Amino acid sequence: MADRLGTVLLYLFASLPLLFYVVVLATLGPGRAGSDDHRLILDMGIGAAGLVLLGFRGRWPVPVALALILPTVFSFTVTGPALVAFASLATHRRWRQVVPVAVVFWFCTLASTRWQDGWVLTLVFGAIGAAVLGVLTVLGLYLRGRGEWADAQRAAEVAAQEHRVEQAKLAERLKIAQEMHDVLAHRISLLTMLAGGLAYRKDLGPEEMRETALAIQDNAHQSLNELRAVLGTLRRDGGLEAPQPTLAHLDTLFEEVRAAGQRVEVDDTVRGREHLPAQTGRHAYRIVQEALTNARKHAPGSPVRAELGGRPGVGLRIRVSNPAPAGVVAGPGGRLGLVGLAERTRMAGGTLSHDVRDGRFVLDALLPWEA
Repeated sequence: MADRLGTVLLYLFASLPLLFYVVVLATLGPGRAGSDDHRLILDMGIGAAGLVLLGFRGRWPVPVALALILPTVFSFTVTGPALVAFASLATHRRWRQVVPVAVVFWFCTLASTRWQDGWVLTLVFGAIGAAVLGVLTVLGLYLRGRGEWADAQRAAEVAAQEHRVEQAKLAERLKIAQEMHDVLAHRISLLTMLAGGLAYRKDLGPEEMRETALAIQDNAHQSLNELRAVLGTLRRDGGLEAPQPTLAHLDTLFEEVRAAGQRVEVDDTVRGREHLPAQTGRHAYRIVQEALTNARKHAPGSPVRAELGGRPGVGLRIRVSNPAPAGVVAGPGGRLGLVGLAERTRMAGGTLSHDVRDGRFVLDALLPWEA
């Protein structure tokens, strides 16, 4: 709407000399201007043609400007279109193209006074023309620079927005990678424990060996399904798919690890768990899962104690501990799971710590739980 209004105003300005001649002819009437009637009508025709030619200034700015400027030597009505074309040229082109056209315009202004006697009028026209052309040139170049600055600002904003989008995608991919680590580390450690039982225990009967093999098969299938779900999410560049494990799934987790041979003692005193946000429950599940995985990796065969407590307004506290054997060296990827848990807890607004107390490795986490 604003562009259309601006175009109308430009054409209105360009047609002012033509409208002036129309008013003169309408006021004097046909034949009242004497022998000048034909000259006025010819001048008006040139001005009308100039208005039509003005519409092509965007495609051929320099040729159109010169084609409108040159007739100003003998036509008054084309001066309006010539000024608009020159201003448009100064706004959209560099000074190397604008200055030569301005010089031509100034000489045409001087040449238009050739029918007048004396040099006074020529000097006046030259001074006025130089001033007008100078103002139009400076104004056009200023508007051009301002437009380029605005374009640069918009381009910078677009680039910044694209950067923010890429950062958000990267952050989401990192979250998915952490999710993949949590899931696979838990499942693979269970498979390792079950396979180790088959390899080293000589007292297992056929039925016990069959149950262990079925447990290995079941965990392998679950590993593939969970990996497929996480990778599918990664390909779609979306958020993690629901439903995700929450606090309500901890009982199933404890049953799985016990079935695999890990001894786990649970002390659950959480109150009002039905009011626990799903996101907090998901963080709690991953913390317990990673703690059990660490215990299996670094203290295999040792009993684990998991303590959960809290209520709305106080927070959800998770403490998982197990004996800390001396001289155990972390394997490949050791401690990376704890680093991921610490970052997950920090982003959730909670705290997580882990150290050795009285010969036991203790992982202590506190997650916010608003009332």
